Amino acid sequence: MSKSKETIDVTRLDEPLVQVDNLVVSFGTHEVLNGVSFSIARGQTLAVIGESGCGKTVLLKSLIGLIQPAAGSVKLSGADIATISSATLAELRTRTGFVFQQAALFDSLTVRENIAFPLSFNEPSDQSIEERCDQLLIELGLDPSISDCYPGELSGGMRKRVGMARALMMRPELLLYDEPTTGLDPIVSDVINELILRTRINHFVTSIIVTHDMKTVRKTADRVLMLLPASQLNKGENQIIFDGPPSELDRTSDMRVQQFVRGDAGDRIAALVSDNSFTDGEWK
Repeated sequence: MSKSKETIDVTRLDEPLVQVDNLVVSFGTHEVLNGVSFSIARGQTLAVIGESGCGKTVLLKSLIGLIQPAAGSVKLSGADIATISSATLAELRTRTGFVFQQAALFDSLTVRENIAFPLSFNEPSDQSIEERCDQLLIELGLDPSISDCYPGELSGGMRKRVGMARALMMRPELLLYDEPTTGLDPIVSDVINELILRTRINHFVTSIIVTHDMKTVRKTADRVLMLLPASQLNKGENQIIFDGPPSELDRTSDMRVQQFVRGDAGDRIAALVSDNSFTDGEWK
């Protein structure tokens, strides 16, 4: 057995599934993540919140090696993804499901073909693929009769659920959700939230949810991280300005967290107006 394989021990339930240490990500001179550190226990559901541009989606992509950090490390199941072989990283990715913001289904493939796509290179039997697809559709509240439909024939909520089914196809340990309720009405959003909860129970997955939807945060998360944009950090300040259970969001003394949770622009509008950015009823 290779050395890199020996570092991956999925049986160690007492160790964090995800360990991030002093992660720094920059694009040119623009720093997005500045020394971010946290760990996630197996089975935990973590919500990551913060205003647009604070690095939430960049963080998700960094966790599976789609973005290379300038400094720091990311460990999955104890393996540093920057130092393991490409084959081992590929194997780790098969144990990670990604639910994209707009579902990211292939328009030219049917529902069944989209769900089965992660198995394309594993060559299971056609019958086992069909059975697994139907099982996931039923579990996510969809009729297997839609298997031969194309994404353009589905509603937004149905496409989201098909995206979840595809993410679950490989029976992942880690599920990454990027804005799972964006663009959905309140009822369908609540359906997705219920499915996130059910998926955690049925599959014992560790979940990270990037979202602006506070209903999703309060309903699905055990723990919340709030990131501040790196450009707004005071000298020596941690980019993670909140780390705790959702119940503590309303009790924090940090006004930046309170404003975000309430959706209160506060003095930002005053600052924009005083800076002459808003005149005659129009934004410059």
